[in-house]
Amino acid sequence: MTDEFENHCWKDVVPADILALYSHYRRDVFVGPKAALLAIDLYELAYQGGAKAVAEVSQTYPSSCGEYAWEAIAPTTRLFGAARAAGLPVFYSTTDTRPDNGGKVKATKRRSAPLDPSVFAIRPEFQPQPGDVVIPKMRASAFFGTPLIAQLTQLGVQTVIICGESTSGCVRASAVEAYSYGFHVVLVEECCFDRNLLAHKFNLFDLHHKYADVLKIDSVVAHLETLTPRKAS
Repeated sequence: MTDEFENHCWKDVVPADILALYSHYRRDVFVGPKAALLAIDLYELAYQGGAKAVAEVSQTYPSSCGEYAWEAIAPTTRLFGAARAAGLPVFYSTTDTRPDNGGKVKATKRRSAPLDPSVFAIRPEFQPQPGDVVIPKMRASAFFGTPLIAQLTQLGVQTVIICGESTSGCVRASAVEAYSYGFHVVLVEECCFDRNLLAHKFNLFDLHHKYADVLKIDSVVAHLETLTPRKAS
């Protein structure tokens, strides 16, 4: 019999003795009420070099998630379609590229050369539409130092559905902070990605047990299709 709570991408990397340590986190998982979609850093930088192995593209594009980013395009497009059809508010995060933002505050301690601001534009497949909100950020979390919490609260949002990258970095930071603010957090498994597959799997595992409900795209879309689209206020 399949253990649905653990029936996710980490099955091949988390051994039984570790699963046993997390047994007290078992619970029902679901998409909660009054949801919004939060897309973390779906910008061009993550897709540079094309759908190739990360080890290959990273020689030229060290911030690319290579094949993992490209594999996530189709399910993420599907997620956006279902979210928009259900009338969910849609939020994006991207790196703050304003020249007067101070410059020395970074999302991580990673060494990086100056980048063309155009690489932080949202991919065309997920182009923001009128009414969507794009949040420039300087740290990993989409909440830290931004008006995101105020905007979600004003809309009466109770659930945050998260997709994007990287699972171990900005997705994780945003998910933990969303949980800390009292939101029900959903991570869509096939719509999150990382340049490090092991980090991707174990961070989804850890977040699933502690802070978020990791759900498959089929489950999330099926739920969204039951919703009546919200009327604009």
